[in-house]
Amino acid sequence: MTATTDAGPGATEITPGVPDLDDVAGHWVGADEIAHLPSLRNQQGQGHVNADLTSASWLVAPPFTFGYHTGELHLDGRTPAAQRFLWKPWGVVRERRGDGLLLRTDTRMALSRDLLLWRITATNEGPEARTVELSQDLYARVAHTEVGYGWLYDVPWNHGDHHDFMALERIRATTGGGGASYLLSPAPRRLRLGRPRIPGIQRDEDHGPMLLDDALPSHFSHDKEPEPRTGVDAAVRALRVESADGGLVLDIDGPVTLTRDGEATFDALVLAPGTEIGFDLRLDAAGQSGTVLIHGNHPDSLQIGVEDGRLWLGITGEREFSTADVPERTWHRVSTRVEADHAVLTLDGEEIIRTRHWNASRRWASHVTDSPETMLTIEDTRSPARAAYAFSGPAPGLTSTGAGGRATWTCRIEPGQSVTLGIACAYGTGADQVRAEARAAVQDFDATLRAGTDGWRQHWSHMFTPGNPDFSGHLPTLTTHDAGLARTYYMGALQLLYMRNTRIRPGEPVFLTGGPRLGPTTTYFWDHSEWSRMYALLEPAGLRSWLLRVLAGPYQESFGIDARSGGPLGNAYSANDYALFRLIEHYVCITGDTAFLDTTAGGATVLQHLEGLGFGWRDKRSPATGGVLADFGEDPWNLLECIPGYTGVVASFNGAYVGATRALAGLYRQRGRHQDADRAEAEARELADAVLDLYAGDGRWRIRRPDGTDTIGHCLDFGLVAACLHRELAPQVRLEMADFVERDLLAGGWMRALSPNDPAAATSDRPDHGAGGAFCAWPGVTAHGLARLGFRDRALTLLRDLASAASGGLWGQAMEIVTTADGHLRARVAERGVSNRETIAGAAGAEAVLSALFDVNPSFTDPRHRASLPDTLTADGIGTLRGLRRP
Repeated sequence: MTATTDAGPGATEITPGVPDLDDVAGHWVGADEIAHLPSLRNQQGQGHVNADLTSASWLVAPPFTFGYHTGELHLDGRTPAAQRFLWKPWGVVRERRGDGLLLRTDTRMALSRDLLLWRITATNEGPEARTVELSQDLYARVAHTEVGYGWLYDVPWNHGDHHDFMALERIRATTGGGGASYLLSPAPRRLRLGRPRIPGIQRDEDHGPMLLDDALPSHFSHDKEPEPRTGVDAAVRALRVESADGGLVLDIDGPVTLTRDGEATFDALVLAPGTEIGFDLRLDAAGQSGTVLIHGNHPDSLQIGVEDGRLWLGITGEREFSTADVPERTWHRVSTRVEADHAVLTLDGEEIIRTRHWNASRRWASHVTDSPETMLTIEDTRSPARAAYAFSGPAPGLTSTGAGGRATWTCRIEPGQSVTLGIACAYGTGADQVRAEARAAVQDFDATLRAGTDGWRQHWSHMFTPGNPDFSGHLPTLTTHDAGLARTYYMGALQLLYMRNTRIRPGEPVFLTGGPRLGPTTTYFWDHSEWSRMYALLEPAGLRSWLLRVLAGPYQESFGIDARSGGPLGNAYSANDYALFRLIEHYVCITGDTAFLDTTAGGATVLQHLEGLGFGWRDKRSPATGGVLADFGEDPWNLLECIPGYTGVVASFNGAYVGATRALAGLYRQRGRHQDADRAEAEARELADAVLDLYAGDGRWRIRRPDGTDTIGHCLDFGLVAACLHRELAPQVRLEMADFVERDLLAGGWMRALSPNDPAAATSDRPDHGAGGAFCAWPGVTAHGLARLGFRDRALTLLRDLASAASGGLWGQAMEIVTTADGHLRARVAERGVSNRETIAGAAGAEAVLSALFDVNPSFTDPRHRASLPDTLTADGIGTLRGLRRP
């Protein structure tokens, strides 16, 4: 931020107007202090940089997806790791310094283009001239597909397209000198015979814990026929699992009869290098296709099966097929031995399959052209996808290696001098087209890079400009003397811009929920509600269109939609009623578009949908839990996923139903439906009394289930009860709730979602909803709740500290609390498991600046709700918001 005058210790006066984007975006972070490496986005797609200096993984820009990674940079035959990272919205700079040589790379997805860019600079910081060899692997394992873009979206592999999160993450871990081995999962998994359950819930037990490290939900899109999940008609006997030293791990004599729809499960075990699994197999019918054995229930699991009566072996995303038939109705000995870098399958003592390294692909083909420029072209044999590499600066020596290539430069660098290399990779569906795109990008490489940077700056400026060409609305400008608060607000705004995608639905910008390892087309209802005020201010036309599409679909049966296909995704969330009600209410109240309520979506008016959402508690009541409050059932996946006991009647969303029912009463009264308003108000009072009866003291709330009650201290109960029932809470209860947050939840400039003192903390393995940290929306929700309880000073203190947790970028799904070397607590973006590097709900902190500090809380309960916001709001001791009103 630009400082102009000293406004007291720790505070500076912020220059009126929007800060420079460079000041809002990231700063250098060391590899030793960052867990989740930075991402790449370009308003069309997303990706991740890796631990080395140049490679990127998880690249996807629908309809294009990339597999594996794009290739590493080698220095004199070695593969150096990055020592520090600098994220900006237009790209990621990685750096390594050692032995008198500074290597700095800049990796980008070119803004709104199907184009990857790398700039590599080597600087001689030593006293003498030196010659170095730089070589860059060139992979573009790109595929073109129009389907399969769920939360777990399809990624291209050698034998087909599917989502294999664990396998690709282990391949990423080999970059930067991480080692060549990636085949084996470290997790214990059950050994199974028969029908696999992939792509179901990827865990061994139907009711087992959903741990981040080795489990995934079945959140796939519905526009692609899933791979058949069948077993075989067969028998297995003499099943033996032996460790590398010959020890017997599992011994099943059998025989076990297999059917196409059945399975037999055995003890969990870890596949370590040298593990051997052998069994006798008798196929009871000719020409069968199906699975015989699987270790676990994941795409990367070791699998043995048959296709048309011939054996195949699968492991870590790959599948190898034999050419030998297995005669039916006779016994054959099948054995596989797994090593760190390969697996072997034998039939009756003869090796028939040996897996290969991922870069020994048979799916993609490459070739070098020397005229008019040296280029490398890569084509996918399973789709029309094509890619081309072109180069700026000194011409490389270029070789083709089957599915990719390698560019090599031998450079003499004088002391204090640098050599700079440019690489462009264009992708598309035509070889001539991608060659032309890559060639054009390197003709003036600096201009190509500059165009992307300037484009991001222009989008940033337009976010705060009334009548701009990028958005149907704009955000207000904050002027404040509090530098921390300003940073929270403007970083939240940048989070929205960074997650925006303009290609998924032409003419309608889409704000993605998370990623980059997940969800390139996904929007969650709940996450969108965490920035609903800002959504209605910035992109009212897009929000209106999105709401109509959501309401026309089965929104009660899913957590969100695939914005590309429009189909539902995932399981139902108990938050859906609250989230969609809030989004509709804020859209109507901020824009004044009351006609929207009478618009039809999915056979009902928006008002009818709104009534179903607001009165959603009515059909969720159960006599077994009191018969007044909503009972959300026994499945924790409908609420907070990782807290097994957070089921049944909970305070959080019942409190939200109080707020929604009162809002409907206000809307009815404005429409002259006074009897309906009276009834809704009476029901809201009854609900409020029942919620207050759940208070357990000391800031905690009771959970009521048919089999008894528990007490929990979770920020979601605090946030929603404080937001919706603050007027009913006694002053002492308000103080106890606020003290509970400060005492049990706030930590390291961030917070914990769950009190570490709760019994549930030991079984909550998630740094987003458990005791190890907090989801990126929870500080904003908590700050809003503190302000509603009358503790605006505490809300301000919480909000001004949030930027320190962003790990040199923006806020992620899960922000974990860690202990530094000097014993202090700090927060960082969590990487382990399936946590997202960025999540749109991180804008909740900026949303809370509006709601908690400036009281921007539009509601149907306010008869002046129709676009009644003033253009300027000033909060004493905080600052001024300008540009709230639409032009």
